[in-house]
Amino acid sequence: MSPSFGILARIMLKLRNIPKFLCVVLPALTWVACGSDSGDDSAGNGGASAGKGGAGGSTAGKGGGGSTGKAGGSTAGSGALAGAMEETAGEGGSSGEAGSPAQGGSGATAGSGGAPADPLATDVDTIVFIYAENRSFDGLYGNFPGAHGLSEVVDGTGAPTAAYVKQKDRDGTTELATLPMTWGGATAPGYPTHVTPQAMTGGLANKPFPLETGFVAGGGSVLTTADVTRDMAHRFFENVMEINGGTNDMFAAFLDAGGITMGHFDYSASKMYKLAQSYVLADNFFQAAYGGSFLNHQYLICACAPSLPASFVASNLPTINVLGTANAKGVPQLAGTSAPSALTSAPSFQTGNVAPLDYFGAGDGYRAVNTMQAPYQPSGNPPVAGAVDLRYANAAAGTTVPPQTQTTIGDLLSAKGVTWAWYSGAWDAATADGMQASTVARTVINAPMAIYAPATTPSAVPLGAPDFQPHHHPYNYYAAFDPALHADARTTHLKDYTALLTDITAGTLPHVVYYKPQGNLNQHPGYANADDGDAHIADLVTKLKAGAQWAHMVIVVTYDEYGGQWDHVAPPKGDKYGPGTRIPALIISPYAKTGTVDHTQYDTASISRLITRRFGLTVLPGLTARDTALVANGGTKMGDLTNALTLP
Repeated sequence: MSPSFGILARIMLKLRNIPKFLCVVLPALTWVACGSDSGDDSAGNGGASAGKGGAGGSTAGKGGGGSTGKAGGSTAGSGALAGAMEETAGEGGSSGEAGSPAQGGSGATAGSGGAPADPLATDVDTIVFIYAENRSFDGLYGNFPGAHGLSEVVDGTGAPTAAYVKQKDRDGTTELATLPMTWGGATAPGYPTHVTPQAMTGGLANKPFPLETGFVAGGGSVLTTADVTRDMAHRFFENVMEINGGTNDMFAAFLDAGGITMGHFDYSASKMYKLAQSYVLADNFFQAAYGGSFLNHQYLICACAPSLPASFVASNLPTINVLGTANAKGVPQLAGTSAPSALTSAPSFQTGNVAPLDYFGAGDGYRAVNTMQAPYQPSGNPPVAGAVDLRYANAAAGTTVPPQTQTTIGDLLSAKGVTWAWYSGAWDAATADGMQASTVARTVINAPMAIYAPATTPSAVPLGAPDFQPHHHPYNYYAAFDPALHADARTTHLKDYTALLTDITAGTLPHVVYYKPQGNLNQHPGYANADDGDAHIADLVTKLKAGAQWAHMVIVVTYDEYGGQWDHVAPPKGDKYGPGTRIPALIISPYAKTGTVDHTQYDTASISRLITRRFGLTVLPGLTARDTALVANGGTKMGDLTNALTLP
């Protein structure tokens, strides 16, 4: 950033603090002054000044003042430029050292007498994260030009290349002669179009195949992205076993769905694919944790897994994963009674919702790794029978997680005065649905074929209900959002999709926006197709681009996890949480390096790294642990998504 730009930006920063009435009197000032949220237009303290904590306070300037300076711009309104553009140079320390941007600081060079601040902090006001469901990178974007895609493992005729690692049988060494059948059939039960039963799915060659035509030779139907294919297991230890230390050659053997794991769609006609071509597609982006939606949503906000007291395990008796002997590579293996060959039948494991005691470290206790339910409504568990207060799930159930108190990115944002919210499709409807007596059938929560408004919606029509998934909403597991003790926090931070649309139109989005589509619009195989969610998310992006805050916005669209779908790229070796399988991610912004594929290594928590850097937050311990493990294993730290951006 040039000195002249820095002067201009400082002038703009001052203009953003003008009284609101001048937005009417002086319309020309609207761009720089009208759009802050909550009436908090003040720039953050500290900025780039040396000796006041450096950038984000991570390192004090040598010879300078205190060591706990405030991060620039952390309390700025959504229309404000960050206080990282503070004009004053360091006090008493011309040779001071700046705090590291990786620690969330502004990135300014302390004691330099006017060196530029981190442009992320000075130019980006709003970060929007859109979280779809259950698609691997190869499953949707394997044919994307310029990406590390399927062309690396199959040629133009579909024949495997030398780089393809064939799927192995359950002994871990024998190459499967063919892919297993798709156990239970290729399309989801109850969905009327393109039914492809199990008997029509056998005999496929041991290689990736197009889902559109893959089952036709066996008598099956042509499939499209408008069809709902069957769900596939996506659980913690199963994902570890499928990846098999990085060779990705045990998916067909260990997936409950069998051969369909190797299938992929041609997604090139979709709206999101077009957006990826116009902006940035990240092709080295991995789900942060092994397994499924539950853990990856939890890891997104805390870089951790829910902690379960030993007393809870003893009284509520949740299911616990049982591990057998690790394989020759040292990869953990679930105990079970699977047939010796994957060509015979689906696998059978002693799987559960909780990792074995101290699996993640001595003294760490029990951690939930597969789907469990929130203690507050909306929850997958109803209130206890006869309950008077219907806001709470049955705490005695084996799958109801005790309220969590670990530090989240939301806690850190709130402590800095940075506005944020988690918006959810059908949140209000699901909350009302959950707050009913345990004897009342749910029509919104986990109800893909339930009757739902409008009244004309026919009964038992697939995709006709919102099918709200409670385990996709991680903050609802935390004591900070207890509906009786912290009702205000719930109102401020947990909101319905309708509120998101209102805030976009009004230009009052908080600094940090999370959005979770409802079930029938989230692209999850088993209860949603790819097309409906694609149209919904693309429409939301269009609305965001038309909003007043677009000029200083970064949108990240990704998937929570792989959904049981194979991908050919080996995840980097990290810690015991992950990372897991590669997933697609799009970065959409006025600052995006348009029309490019970003090969930087990222995982789901890279969104937290971006937020941390932008707002000068303390780094979550789990993020530090992940990067430490990556480096210790000979790799590199995860990126913070800024390589996808061109900032002034």
